[in-house]
Amino acid sequence: MPTGAAAVLDIVVPARNEVERLPRTLTPLRTELAKLDVPCVVTVVDNASEDGTAELVLAQPAGPVPVRLVRCATLGKGNAVRAGVRASTAKYVGFCDADLATALDGLPRILELLDGGTHIVIGSRALTESVVSVRHSAARQWGAAFFRWSVRRVISSVADTQCGFKFFEGHLARTLFEQVSCGGFAFDVEVLARAERGGFRIVETPVHWVDVAGSSFSPLRDGLRSFLDVAAIDRRLRREARLAVRATVPTAVAPTSPAVVPIPPTPAAGPQRHRGPAFAIEPTLTELAPPRALPAFGTGEGG
Repeated sequence: MPTGAAAVLDIVVPARNEVERLPRTLTPLRTELAKLDVPCVVTVVDNASEDGTAELVLAQPAGPVPVRLVRCATLGKGNAVRAGVRASTAKYVGFCDADLATALDGLPRILELLDGGTHIVIGSRALTESVVSVRHSAARQWGAAFFRWSVRRVISSVADTQCGFKFFEGHLARTLFEQVSCGGFAFDVEVLARAERGGFRIVETPVHWVDVAGSSFSPLRDGLRSFLDVAAIDRRLRREARLAVRATVPTAVAPTSPAVVPIPPTPAAGPQRHRGPAFAIEPTLTELAPPRALPAFGTGEGG
């Protein structure tokens, strides 16, 4: 990237104790990004590593695609990605896993879709055109299938929420991640659900994906935590939607007390005994502004 040039694409790589795998990721990633016709940057987020990951990043050689370091002391993949997105100023921002399980040959197409107005482009292993090499055990595959079923309650328009290869319009990414509460592996679900509720266009693209050994994801520990996080995300978004609907209901206007207008006595031909003033009730008309149309349930920014 030329000195002083603003990055068009920033790819965030969350990393915790990745000193072994990260070199095999950064080299091909920088090579592929250099082939694009736009300035790019790689942002590695060190998630409280204890193995020299930060030092490895700082020692990266200069080149057309610079590598920068962001530190995140709060553990969790979602927290690390959020820190990288917040630090980005690029027109487009994406993230990929430190194992580079997803091939990079789809980057030109992704950039084309973003330039064409698509808000979010995500890699999807669920598409028939995708090529997927899986080493997972049968138990883990069943767990993944059950997880996808549970996610359907939260987001319906995305077949694969967990592929670690996602790209966003930059401003939208920074806005969405400011609203995200989940800091664990299920953060993708909340990001995409908020985008879906906001009416943003999400496009899934085919990928070449290989299961790479060395993942820090524990099916027992992190799998259970992810299920609980999805349930919490569902409750949180439903609660926000209810509050948003209530906020749009117009406040009732209290009726105005009727005005009392005295009617002057009608002159009579002869003497009359005055029994007091006569009165008529004249209602006061209060013009009410028509109520605003209620949004559809579960829509709106942040809802």
